[in-house]
Amino acid sequence: MIPTVGAPRARAFGFALLAALPLLSGCASIVPAADASRPATTAPAPPSRPAGTPRPYTPRPSEGAAAAAQPIPATPRAPLPATSVPADATTAAASGVVAGPDVSTLGVTAEQATAALVAFRISCPSVQRRTDTSGLTQGADWTESCNAAKSWKDSDASAFFTGYFGTVQVGAGTAFVTGYYEPEIAGSRTKRPGYDVPVYRRPADLIEVDLGQFSDNLKGKKVRGRVDGSNFVPYYDRTAIESGALDGRGLEIAYAADAAEFFFLQVQGSGRLRLPDGGIMRIGYDTQNGRGYVGIGKLLLDRGELQRGQASMQGILDYLRADPVRGAAVMNENPSWVFFRELTGSGPLGALGVPVTGRASVAADPKYVPLGAPVVLSLDRAEPNGLWIAQDTGGAIKGANRFDSFWGAGDEARAIAGGMSGRGSALLLLPRASIARLIPAP
Repeated sequence: MIPTVGAPRARAFGFALLAALPLLSGCASIVPAADASRPATTAPAPPSRPAGTPRPYTPRPSEGAAAAAQPIPATPRAPLPATSVPADATTAAASGVVAGPDVSTLGVTAEQATAALVAFRISCPSVQRRTDTSGLTQGADWTESCNAAKSWKDSDASAFFTGYFGTVQVGAGTAFVTGYYEPEIAGSRTKRPGYDVPVYRRPADLIEVDLGQFSDNLKGKKVRGRVDGSNFVPYYDRTAIESGALDGRGLEIAYAADAAEFFFLQVQGSGRLRLPDGGIMRIGYDTQNGRGYVGIGKLLLDRGELQRGQASMQGILDYLRADPVRGAAVMNENPSWVFFRELTGSGPLGALGVPVTGRASVAADPKYVPLGAPVVLSLDRAEPNGLWIAQDTGGAIKGANRFDSFWGAGDEARAIAGGMSGRGSALLLLPRASIARLIPAP
């Protein structure tokens, strides 16, 4: 979980992928790219502390790392026969779509349909305004279903989706799904003993540049950095920030108790700080430093320091806590850093700017899935099977039929999301006007 540049987001990443892919809380642009390598140059930290010197705090666990939930196996529905996807395809429309079965045949439960209708309803204003980069829908296509959703009875949600939507498969239809959740960790609004891990707001000198203003070939591409004299350079990476690059600037909005827990909250992109007085402070993604994400789970697997099956969020937390000095060094190998703002009201917010809903919202690549569209998953793991609404994006959630399922907050959500990894097939539900345009009647 996690957004388009400038949009707030929930977090956004499937923790199972920490073992296999680079993940990041960030934007759906080249900054940072999900598969980007670490930049060759690193912005220096201020001379007050040598670059690379660890911040003088000792990470400590704020709570135990519960085990990942055991998967409930299931038999996924096979993808529909489809033609080969062109090698240069970068959108759903270019990848090709085939008509799928009627919604009523997909085994969506009444409970799933009700939760999806509620999520779809709050997405409608954004969906109708948003330009769909997948090439599958137009704003007017959503008018009929969104108007109907306003007054449709939640108790009859199954009939809503059956009546207003048809299904399509994008490309080969082969799906891969991970999970994310809203973490809750110990924190404080002020620095105090045991709470010394800074949570920073967006710095004023972090600049975002739209490269499309300089070249038509770069439309849609953005970079982030800072001005150093007359040069535009990469922004401080994690090591520089941990070494004090932002000290003394009054950017702290809170302090976390445990560096490892806060690292994973940055991966998620939003979360809750459990305050010493029992109160809760909710924080959400504001921006990111523009550095590419390096998945530390993959690093530890490649080095043999973790074995297959140990690289869930819970397993990595155990590793980081076993030796705080070693753990801090490993975390610094990921140069990406997320900046936060305090959230009020409902949340966490996804890329559509509306709250995401546990067990109903998924993150998707907007080049392949119109944000706001319903999605039916059929995987080899039972928990994610059923109907979801695409309301979020994520730096690692790229390509057709790649989703990240949101499980809400709490211990159960943490356990499921922490080890979520499912493979199978996916179908998109599109307004019937879209399907008529994409797949003309014979």
